[in-house]
Amino acid sequence: MKANKPKSTNPSLKKSQKSKKSPVENSQKKSSMMLLNFGILGIVGGGAAMAAGFLTPGISSFNAVFPEVPSKIAENNNIYSNLTGLTLGSAEELTAPAFCVQTPNGMDGARPQAGLNEAGVVFEAIAETGITRFAAIYQNPSSAIIGPIRSLRLYYLEWDTPFDCTIVHAGGAPDALAAVSRGYKDLTENYTYMYRGTYGARRWNNLFTTSSYLLKMNEDRGYGGSEIKGFTRMTPEQSAKSRVDETAAEKLVIYKASTGKTSELSAKTSAIAVNFGGMANFNVRYNYDPAYNVYLRSYASGTPHDIYECPAGDLGEKNPEDTCTLKQLAPAVVAVMIVPEKRASDNYHEDITTVGSGEAYIFQNGVAVKGTWKKPSVAEQIRFYDENGAEIALAPGQTFVEAVPGYGSVEY
Repeated sequence: MKANKPKSTNPSLKKSQKSKKSPVENSQKKSSMMLLNFGILGIVGGGAAMAAGFLTPGISSFNAVFPEVPSKIAENNNIYSNLTGLTLGSAEELTAPAFCVQTPNGMDGARPQAGLNEAGVVFEAIAETGITRFAAIYQNPSSAIIGPIRSLRLYYLEWDTPFDCTIVHAGGAPDALAAVSRGYKDLTENYTYMYRGTYGARRWNNLFTTSSYLLKMNEDRGYGGSEIKGFTRMTPEQSAKSRVDETAAEKLVIYKASTGKTSELSAKTSAIAVNFGGMANFNVRYNYDPAYNVYLRSYASGTPHDIYECPAGDLGEKNPEDTCTLKQLAPAVVAVMIVPEKRASDNYHEDITTVGSGEAYIFQNGVAVKGTWKKPSVAEQIRFYDENGAEIALAPGQTFVEAVPGYGSVEY
């Protein structure tokens, strides 16, 4: 059985395309649902399920195997980004400066964000009172507008650290500001390299930057390039071979990583619900689009998460509403980490533990793998492992990492 070849890993899904339903949505119901609530895992659902490595009767297995973890430069001499795993045009791009931009997601004028589609990796976690925020990592950016920009939290900084990026923010929590002052490349609110938009509806979420400003700042301050410690990735060619065959009815996929071990059978899935807590406006849904091999991101209400896709180049200090077009976010990989989280001592901000390990769920190429995340230290990158201990290589392309507290849930 031959796996389908993806048409694109970086589609341009314009607003006019939002009404198009994924073929999976039209023809397949959810194959399984997994709930994590207060650390308790249950399995529910209809047509397919996975429990203790056994297949539900009547569900056939699909003997596709994920390839070995790739080297940075493959035997075909292609060069792959340490950030995204996508093919680069030159070796110089490997060490181009990276920027980690703290981007809000509140209902108070933060949406739609601008340029977020260009971020190679996006961390999402609760910033305060159930409201999520993004740490978006860019390398080789070209977007005319990036933002809005908001304040820094210590756990975002600790996730940012392995990317060797300039931390771009507007102030922050006291512990985060103390930490970022100790040897990080840092750009806080600064009107040489940032500007305020002019639309009052955004209120305090109107601080923006541009790719040109970020690159100029990097040159002015002599920050140089970035030595990114990225996630373990498959090459685009390897990822294409690991796609599920959409012509089959229901099936599961076997995973193989660098150790050569075979994992528990992993469930094919077309719909994901990531619930950070009780505030529905910040819970998200992903629907797999097999035509583009991406996960269309929406809010729990079903409203697509649109952002402003902006032209490349230096257009000056513009409002995104005047210059950019709306596009639905559609990452290639969704990684959900269950993290230790509690309310900070001020009873307002969140305190998230980033170093250690916990449960993880990796969604890519139309399938789900349950496993574990591990981050041995602040300086080291997160690694993902299946239930047999084999490291999971992520597909190339934009990756959303969802840090969900133990009282939240992930359903698929």
